[in-house]
Amino acid sequence: MPIYTWKGVNSYGDKRKGEVEAVDATAALNQIKRLRINAPVIKEKPKDLLASISFFQPKVTGKDIVIFTRMLSTMIDAGLPLVQGIEILEQQQENPTFKKAIGKIKGDVESGTTLADSMRKHPKIFDKLFTNMIEAGETGGILDTILQRLAAFMEKSMALKKKIKGAMTYPTICLAISILILIIILVFVVPVFSQMFADFGSSLPLPTQIVVNMSDFFKNNIIYMLIALFALMAAVKKIYTTEKGQIAIDKILLQAPVVGPLLRKVAVAKFTRTLSTMLQSGVPILEALQVVAKTAGNKIIERAVFRVADGIAEGRPMAEPLEESGVFPNMVTQMINVGESVGALDAMLEKIADFYDGEVDQAVDNLTAMIEPFMMVFLGGMIGGLVVAMYLPIFKMASVV
Repeated sequence: MPIYTWKGVNSYGDKRKGEVEAVDATAALNQIKRLRINAPVIKEKPKDLLASISFFQPKVTGKDIVIFTRMLSTMIDAGLPLVQGIEILEQQQENPTFKKAIGKIKGDVESGTTLADSMRKHPKIFDKLFTNMIEAGETGGILDTILQRLAAFMEKSMALKKKIKGAMTYPTICLAISILILIIILVFVVPVFSQMFADFGSSLPLPTQIVVNMSDFFKNNIIYMLIALFALMAAVKKIYTTEKGQIAIDKILLQAPVVGPLLRKVAVAKFTRTLSTMLQSGVPILEALQVVAKTAGNKIIERAVFRVADGIAEGRPMAEPLEESGVFPNMVTQMINVGESVGALDAMLEKIADFYDGEVDQAVDNLTAMIEPFMMVFLGGMIGGLVVAMYLPIFKMASVV
């Protein structure tokens, strides 16, 4: 459908402008009048040649979805009809990709489709966790409460991701700079010294000879090394697309000395938080476990959660298959066992999630504190070693003179 831009004045005399999507100008004018805009001036928006190419369109961020969810919850809680609330949010949305999706959702809801089914048509924006909880909210008549829980859950998940990314950004940048400096020295600086040493005609000290050999190797094979690096990255990415490859790589990551414990704590926090939110929203436990497994982000965790779902389907308590998986700590399985026994599983899962959020914070701080001195020693040792190796022949010549 074409998009129309409009300008007008609201009932308070304030100037307003925006965009609407409608089949024709008359339908667009009717939509604008429902917003209580006086004397609107509308015109069809020129078509963007890149609008049909998804690569050039902005992505919908987690922040966009959280704001949308919170505002829709507030409007529904205030008694505003669902379609009108979605329409207002469509008008206010600045992200064109999200705006288009909201417009389609509004049209589907107006035609009688449920909000959950309307959102399922946009899986890149609303995942299964989101749509299943929306469906539970619509069924139970508590859509505003579910939207609030979803927004709170997404904010906590985003905060967790931000902490982990923040912890990994510093060492990644330092390592990249170190490698870049090493390559520049070996390719451009060392050859100058190498030519100068060759003019002396004497043998070089062993450390200097090693550095010169490394420089020659880099100069002669830098293109092949880059090709091999990209080929290795592509191979790992290709392997990770297979189930066996995902299992192997995820298992290695969970067993890694420093990163493994952190990833395990993140997985436990995400599993318990997600399952708690879904159970509190009224989603059946088997259905919730299926969704949680698919959003685990780690194949080992996913398989463990699926085994838990199979165990519950067979009539076993949840704690038993969790303990047998060997992925979750004993404290987690014991607390879940207590939660099941007293009939407060959702509350117990939330307490576990809060505890492991704190554990993740502590692990991230410890990792950052450990990496900083290591990177400083690595950088200093690398640069200092190269400088000393390059000046050893000069010191040798000075002693001879």
